[in-house]
Amino acid sequence: MKQEARSERSRTQILTAALRLFSSQGYRGTNMREIAESAGVSTGNVYHQFKDKEALFQTLLDDFAVTTNSPAYPFNKAINEGAFPEDLAKLADAIRESLVQQRAQSLLVYVDVIEFEGRHLRRFYENLTSQFEAYLQTERGKQSATMFRDGVSPLTAIQFATRFMVKFYEVEVLFGVTNHFGRSSGDVLKEMIEMLKYGLFNAPKKS
Repeated sequence: MKQEARSERSRTQILTAALRLFSSQGYRGTNMREIAESAGVSTGNVYHQFKDKEALFQTLLDDFAVTTNSPAYPFNKAINEGAFPEDLAKLADAIRESLVQQRAQSLLVYVDVIEFEGRHLRRFYENLTSQFEAYLQTERGKQSATMFRDGVSPLTAIQFATRFMVKFYEVEVLFGVTNHFGRSSGDVLKEMIEMLKYGLFNAPKKS
C-alpha cells in the first residue's frame, strides 16, 4: 500500500475513534493515547495527523458541517423539496433521520457547549443561517415566504420551526428518552405542527 493511502487510512481510523470517544466520554475525559489505542495506531501517528487534541475535535466538527451542507443530508433534501412550510410532518421526519444518521456528531454539539461554551460552534450556526438565507432566495423559497402573515420573518420562521423540532427529537435520539411528553412522539408531533401553523391562543376578542 502506498504511503499516501496508508496515511489516509490512519487518519480515518483516528477520526472514527476520536468521534466515538469524544461523544461518549467528553473532550476532557479523552486523551490522545486512548484515541491512538482505539484507532490501532501509535500516539506519534495521531500527532503526525493532528497537532493537538483540539485540532482533532475541530476537524470532527468541520466534517460534520460538510455533511450537514450536503444536498443528500435528509434535512437539506426535505427543505429543498419544499417541506417547509408546506409539509412540516415531512420536515420533522427528515430531522429525526438526520439525527439518527449523525447521532455521535450531534452529541459533539453538547460536548462543545459544556466544555468550550460553544466556542467551536459559532461558525457552524453562521453557516446554517447562510444555508437558510440561500434557500429563501430560490424560487421555491420565495414562494414559501408568501405564506406567512405580515410581520413574520421567513428566516426567523424557518429557524424557529426547525430548531424546535431538532430539540424535540434530540431528547429521544441522542439521550434515549422516548415519549418524553408523556405520550407517543407521533401524537405530540401532530399537535406541535398544529401549534406552529395556527398558534397557541385564540384571537383576542374585539371590544
